[in-house]
Parts: sequence; C-alpha cells; structure tokens
Amino acid sequence: MSQVQSPLTATNSGLAVNNNTMNSQMPNRSNVRLVNGTLPPSLHVSSNLNHNTGNSSASYSGSQSRDDSTIVGLHYKIGKKIGEGSFGVLFEGTNMINGLPVAIKFEPRKTEAPQLKDEYRTYKILAGTPGIPQEYYFGQEGLHNILVIDLLGPSLEDLFDWCGRRFSVKTVVQVAVQMITLIEDLHAHDLIYRDIKPDNFLIGRPGQPDANKVHLIDFGMAKQYRDPKTKQHIPYREKKSLSGTARYMSINTHLGREQSRRDDMEAMGHVFFYFLRGQLPWQGLKAPNNKQKYEKIGEKKRLTNVYDLAQGLPIQFGRYLEIVRNLSFEETPDYEGYRMLLLSVLDDLGETADGQYDWMKLNGGRGWDLSINKKPNLHGYGHPNPPNEKSKRHRSKNHQYSSPDHHHHYNQQQQQQQAQAQAQAQAQAKVQQQQLQQAQAQQQANRYQLQPDDSHYDEEREASKLDPTSYEAY
Repeated sequence: MSQVQSPLTATNSGLAVNNNTMNSQMPNRSNVRLVNGTLPPSLHVSSNLNHNTGNSSASYSGSQSRDDSTIVGLHYKIGKKIGEGSFGVLFEGTNMINGLPVAIKFEPRKTEAPQLKDEYRTYKILAGTPGIPQEYYFGQEGLHNILVIDLLGPSLEDLFDWCGRRFSVKTVVQVAVQMITLIEDLHAHDLIYRDIKPDNFLIGRPGQPDANKVHLIDFGMAKQYRDPKTKQHIPYREKKSLSGTARYMSINTHLGREQSRRDDMEAMGHVFFYFLRGQLPWQGLKAPNNKQKYEKIGEKKRLTNVYDLAQGLPIQFGRYLEIVRNLSFEETPDYEGYRMLLLSVLDDLGETADGQYDWMKLNGGRGWDLSINKKPNLHGYGHPNPPNEKSKRHRSKNHQYSSPDHHHHYNQQQQQQQAQAQAQAQAQAKVQQQQLQQAQAQQQANRYQLQPDDSHYDEEREASKLDPTSYEAY
C-alpha cells in the first residue's frame, strides 16, 4: 500500500482473522483515566446465558459486591447510556479486570435486520488496523445481542457542530487524508463501507496518543466487493435499491447501480464539501415520501457541477470529486494520488499537516469538553435522551459516582458508592426496561417515518423481510 509522508498517514497493518473465531481477546493495553459517570439502571441480563467469552476470564475478590444484572461478558460493567439509535442502545462501560473504558452496544435479538454479529466479524477481519477500534466481546444475553469495543471520543459530526458547522480548509485536508487512508485499509481487506458519513468517523479519547486521530466505526453495512482468496470482483448490477446515507451517497447509488470502491470515494468527497461549505445544495429538499425525496436528492447531485460546488474553495477538492466520479466499476482508486492532491492545498496556503485542528481551539484553547459541549451523537448513535425528554439532559451532574480502578482495590468509600449506585439501579430497573422497549418500538416506527436527508436503507439485509420497493428511514 502506498503511503504519504505525513504524520497523519496510517499504514495497513491489519491481520486477516478467521470469521468463525468468536473468542474474546484481551490485549495488553496501558491504563487510561476513567470517566466518572452515573451507574445506569439494571438491564436484567442474565449472567448464565450464552457468553462467547473464549479464553478471557475474571477472578473476583471476595470483598467485591457484584451485581450480575449490570455485567455482560463476565467482566464488562455497564455504565451510563451515551447513545440511542434505530439499531439499539449504546452504553459506556468498564472492563473490570483492567479498568479500561469500553463501549457496549445493545441490539434487540428479534430486530428485522440484526447487524452486530456481522459488525463483530468485520472488526475481527480488521483487527490490528490503525484507526479501527478493538473488539472485545460479542454474545447473546437475554433479549439482546451485545458487542463490546473500544470507547472513543466524539464524531466528526459532533466536532463540526461544536465548531460552528464549518471547518477550516486546513482541518478538512488533514481529516480527509486520514479518512482516505482508513477507507484504503478497509478496501485492502476486500470490503466496501457503503455508509460514509461524518457520524461514523470518530476521534480518540483525550489524553491518549490517538486523541486527535480519526477512527472508523460501525461496519453494519459493510460488504465484500471481491473474494478474499481469488480477488474476483463482484459483478456489475443495476436496479438495486438504495443502500447508504442519502446526503452523501454516490450518484451511481441513486441510479440503482451496484456499489464498489468508487462509491465510497465519491461519498467521502461529498463529506469534504459538507465540512467546507457548512451544507450541501441537496440538503433540505422536500418530498411527500422517502422514495421521491431520494430521487430529488440524486437529481440535484447530478445537476450540480463539481466546480460550482468548489466555487470559492481550493480547486483540488473539485478535482478530487471529478476524478472519483469517473472511476470505472472495478477500478482501483489512486489513494496515494488523492492524498497528495489534497495535501497540495496546504502547500498553496503555506500550511503544513501539523496535527492542529479547529476543535483544539474550543473553550479558550482547552479543546472540546463533554462537560461543556453537548454530546448528541457519540459512537454514531443519537442523543441518549430523546428530544421529548429535555428534563433528563441536565441530570448528569446530580448523579455522579466514582468508578473503581481495579476490582481488587475497592476501599470502603468506593464500596459505599457502589452499594448506593446499585441500590439506585435496582430502584430504576423498570425505567430502564421501558427505555429499551421504547427503543425497539421506535425502530419499528422509524421504518415508515420521513426523516431528514441523512436517512439510509440497506436492501440486501432487508430483502427477505420487506417489500423491495419500500424505503426505510433511520
């Protein structure tokens, strides 16, 4: 794989992993500072159900008080809810063996289009690839599929919003170079992403070496575009239903053509212009239903000249979009050429790719801060409290408990705090169960509800269960 000589470039060091291997892995990782937060209500997931825990095991101190209703995968403790979307609920959690923070994703087992198992397998394939979170556990517990991965920082969509919905040219170039490299690494593993959007690109956690490095998450819609052994490319097809996010998807996707690597590259170009302009010309279009809405978005994209889109901006961005739109179906993108093209923008401006980003200037130069900045979309999920629950948005400061660093180092004060938190969790168990039920109900309701133009649909996962002419809005 070609590389650009820049501190932003990630190289492909991914290892191909047997998809049938479902064992948890516990790599030796340095400790990070735990985030104080509220212990959530119990999820009532039984610890004696099916656990795919492999060779990871925990030895618990006899002095530790353990509530199995807030433990998944034997040693991952559920913390506060940090996101909720049409595919499930996301919690912050803690690995009780080493104290490291994790993200715990819940998905109803009876959902019409389960994705977490496929996502887990993709994480296994991409294991070791820079910018891809480490997976730790997948299993079925109670009524849910559960996936545990690294906990990361906010998404580029969050940062974009906090920065006044406009990124500087320098920030966009540096982000774009990293995004191209991430997708190059994905393509090198015989996969296409098919749902490029700012929500799925996250930076790291503060205080870590990769705090401002861009990561890629949420592989629920990824698909093989060629055979991993023979490298035989999938055939070109037409009359395909939409798969992706309407705002950013390629023109060919709107036209019902089978997606390949070129479509990921074009969707990224639309994201770059979104960051530069603040919005895209095809945002906000109205239509009586999703099908007509997507058609209008696609038509507007076709009629918008790339150089009109780049008016007042560095011409290299228009050139990038023009090049990738003209790729053939099976053509290998020139990832290195695209990086060099965009990095030339910094040369023209007399700037360098020095790792300085707009979000570092927030809050008087202290950078982004979740205690100050709103956090509507952590890990690509929606706000943890729906819009009609505004009263819940400001409660976090009144419900804080210190998390223990290790399970065998509880002091008396920590034990008291844990006991209080568990008591509160048990008292609110019914509320938590209602939230999960509401999330499942909302998933069904959203299938037929017109959403903003960042909705997406995947016909291949739904074809056996939905009318092929229908369009879902998530």
